[in-house]
Formats: sequence, structure tokens, C-alpha cells
Amino acid sequence: MAEFYLAGSLEKVFWNRPPERKAEQMRLTAFQGEIPALQLVYWCEPNTTGALGEDFWCEIKGFPAKARLRDVEQIPSALPVRHPIDDNYLTTEPGLFPDLLKPKKDNRITPVPGQYRSLWIDFPQTEEIPGGVYDLELVLSSKNENKEIAFSLEILAEKLPPQKLIHTQWFHADCLADYYRTEVFSDLHWSVIEQQIKLAGELGINMLLTPVFTPPLDTEVGKERTTVQLVDISCENGRWSFGFEKLEKWCSICQKYGVEFIEIPHLFTQWGAKATPKIVVKTESGLEKRFGWHISADDPAYRSFLQEFLPALQHKLLSLGYRPEQIYFHISDEPGSETLAGYKNAKAVVGDLLNGFPVIDALSDYDFYEKGLVEHPVPSNSHIQPFIEHGVPNLWTYYCVSQRYLVPNRFFAMPSARNRIMGVLMYLYNIKGFLHWGYNFYNSMLSREHINPFLDTHSSYAFSSGDSFLVYPGADGKPWSSIRAEVQRQALYDLRALELLESRIGREAVEQLIYEGQPESPFTFEHYPQNAAYLYHLRLKIADKLK
Repeated sequence: MAEFYLAGSLEKVFWNRPPERKAEQMRLTAFQGEIPALQLVYWCEPNTTGALGEDFWCEIKGFPAKARLRDVEQIPSALPVRHPIDDNYLTTEPGLFPDLLKPKKDNRITPVPGQYRSLWIDFPQTEEIPGGVYDLELVLSSKNENKEIAFSLEILAEKLPPQKLIHTQWFHADCLADYYRTEVFSDLHWSVIEQQIKLAGELGINMLLTPVFTPPLDTEVGKERTTVQLVDISCENGRWSFGFEKLEKWCSICQKYGVEFIEIPHLFTQWGAKATPKIVVKTESGLEKRFGWHISADDPAYRSFLQEFLPALQHKLLSLGYRPEQIYFHISDEPGSETLAGYKNAKAVVGDLLNGFPVIDALSDYDFYEKGLVEHPVPSNSHIQPFIEHGVPNLWTYYCVSQRYLVPNRFFAMPSARNRIMGVLMYLYNIKGFLHWGYNFYNSMLSREHINPFLDTHSSYAFSSGDSFLVYPGADGKPWSSIRAEVQRQALYDLRALELLESRIGREAVEQLIYEGQPESPFTFEHYPQNAAYLYHLRLKIADKLK
């Protein structure tokens, strides 16, 4: 006999444990254009034959827009956590984790005996839905029985304001060519790139790492990643020339899907800025790897090249409609205190060539900002407090594999509320930008080998599962989303909803609403409500205030 009930979108339904039940009259609230979501949990008793349960057909009635149904697939993790950790994890043991949202070919549900499973239900077309409360019915039909589950969905008769937060998740175009085993910038590669950019735009990612040359990221010293270079660079008789046709195509795709900001790869290698990125040049003798690990950061030839390349690149992007404040540059990723001198020298090589354009870098040492080396620092959320205390303006933040103790993150093993609370925290601290390194990194650590992200979710034991990619490469060339991606989108909705409410009742009143009934306030990136109920109730309170 099969059992069905509803759960919230912040529940992770593991195959071997019953999730928290929600009331039958579950209430969802959403603005026009927002994508409300919930889950249908199902289970059936084990049987002696081992056969699958009876098929059920799922239908949702009572709403003027079509519901989207996706199976929540259990994905393996052999490394769900790395130490040190706190007690706000769902589990620390290897196993199967609910993460992948796989599109359904039909509305059929087939319970697996003895296993809890869930169906992700959301409503992606609410832009034109009239405001009001809709009483919905989820109907489950089989040959032998019918079941109905009621819930309500309130659509507020207004839209959220546009997203102000600049949000980048690093896009690894080489990983797409490698995974699909296709030539770089072939028709298939471009098709896959476009589909992944499309999903990125839908998820609120509005800045994209754009490989004008192959990004010098997560690459072993002396080794290289698959070349993805959008700019064709030639050098004949000592004269440089640049072809921007592929870059124009890339930018047109970004603009088509609402990705407003362009992020240029780091101009020097990671963790110290000691060398130059791989740059392939067409010469009289053929293609040549002119720059890379073999060329030091302070080599005069690199400076000479950048004097030609960067102004030409900037001019091209401006001609494509970008404003200077939409074009972001990097020096080197995650410099530490021991590499401060190297970073300073690298910055001196290019500083005058970047005047008028924002330069950001992920780092955790306040000295880089205090010494004027980074105008727009991006500290991790576990190292952000000194930057907050010193009143650094227009502050960004990020998290990655190291942010696993107390602070929010998106690992498989963390509760979804720990992912979504970032929207509230970014509102409270006026965060202007959020960066993450792993939108679609399908390599092992240092890119020593390619991986299958459906099986290896930790980059060959380098990172906690969930760190290195947010979306999966679907079998049909289209990306498949994840619970983590959808919950992160909800965090961005929360941020925009709080900004809308502030425009009506003022910031002080909004902060009072956020802290209402909370024993510990103000919140910090290490101390915040850890339960999903807080986030559900906050959204209901926002809706009630706006009404």
C-alpha cells in the first residue's frame, strides 16, 4: 500500500528516513513571476516479490498555470563532509543524497518498496496569474485507488523588484566540451553552452565567467585544462591582432538570457599570481602556447601583450553594449598573506590597464584591502566579519569547500535552510555581490582528470559533495537542476522580497520583522536561525505586511 503526503521545498527526502510532514492544508505564497515549490513524498511497504509498487498518475488541479514535475534523484556521495564541522548537518556518513531534479517524461509515479522518494513540484509560469488565493488539489490515480491532497497557493498581485545583487557562479566551458566529448566551440558545444547559460539566467546568476582565454583556475602547476579561448589572437611580424567573433556570440547568448555582467578570467595564476594564464596565439609557424606556466607574471612580454589586448577587449565589450561597471576583472584567485608581495607585483603589471573597470578577487585576508591592493574584496562568509566591522563599502562574499563550520553553504549534507538563509543575511549586511567557483566544474581537483558528476560528486575526494557544481549535464545536452540550485534561487527571492518590503515600510521595520521572536539577534554569518520553519514563516509575514 502506497502512502503520499506533502513536504516543504526545504526538506531533503532521504530514501531511508521519513521526512517531516506538513499539514494537509499547506499554504504557499508567491509573487507574480516567482516560482513556488513543494514536494510530494511517497512510500510503499516492502513486498516479498521485490517488485515495484503500483503506478500512480499525478495531476494538479485548481491553478491556471501548468505545474512542473521533476523526480528528486538520490545521488551518491563518498565524501559528504570534511572536518572540522558543526552539528548542523543532516548526516556525516557517505551514502545517497537527494539532490538531482530529473525532468519527468510523464506524470507517472512508481513507488520503490521500502524507500521514501519525492517529487519536486513547482509552478514556473506565474507572471500573468491574477492575484488571489487558489485552492489546489493534487490527484493521484491508479488502477485500484484515487487519492487527493489539498493545498493552497496565494499569488500576490505584484512582482518582485529586479535583482540588485550581482551573482556569479563560475562557468567552466571546457568541462562541457570534455563531458560531452565534443570539439570546443563545435555546434554541439555551443548548444550545450547556451542551454547552461539559459538555466543560469533563470537561477538568478547574472554574471558569467567569460573565457576570453582559458581561465587559470584549478589547474595543477605545469599542467593545463582543455583550451577554451573565445578571442582568436594572432601575432605576425611582431604585431598583434584579435578576432572577436566567438566572443560576440557568447555575449549575445548572455544578453539573451538576462546575464548582464561579464567577468574576465584572472590575469595571473591562482594562489599566488606567480605565472601567466594559458594563452594560445596564431603565428607564422602555426598555433603556439605563448603564455602559461612557463612565463612568469612579471615577464615584460606579458605586459607588452596586455597593453595591446586589454584595450582592444575593453573597446569590443563596450561596443557590444556593456558599460564599464558591467565588466569585471580579476588579478589572482584566493591570495593569502604569504603571497601578498606577489599579488602586489602582479597588480602593478596591469593596474593602469584596468582603470575605470571594477577589479574583484576572492580573498580572506583584510590586509589586502587595508593596503589598497584590492578595491573590491570578496571575503568568504567565514572571514567577512573584519570587513563588516571596518565598514568596507559595496561588500561581496563567497563560500566554497572551506566554509563548513557554522556558516551557510550548499553541501549535500547540509539542510536546505542553511543554503537559503543566505538571502536574509545578504539583506541584513547589504551584500552587493555573491561569488561561487562551481557552477559546472566536472573535473577532479586541479583538473587532473575528468569526472562523471552523477557518480563522483566530490571531485575525486577533494571537496565536500555539492561544492564543485550546481547543475548536472543532462543526457539530452540540456542541464538538469538540483535542489541546491532551486533553494539558492529561493534565497534570492527572499532578498528581493525584503527589499520590496523595505521600500514600503522602511529598513528598521523590516529588520524588526526579521528578528521578531528570535532569541539571538542580530544575526551574523555564524549565528542565525537554523530551522526551515523560520524561513517559511518569514515569507508569510512579508506577504501579510505587503497586503
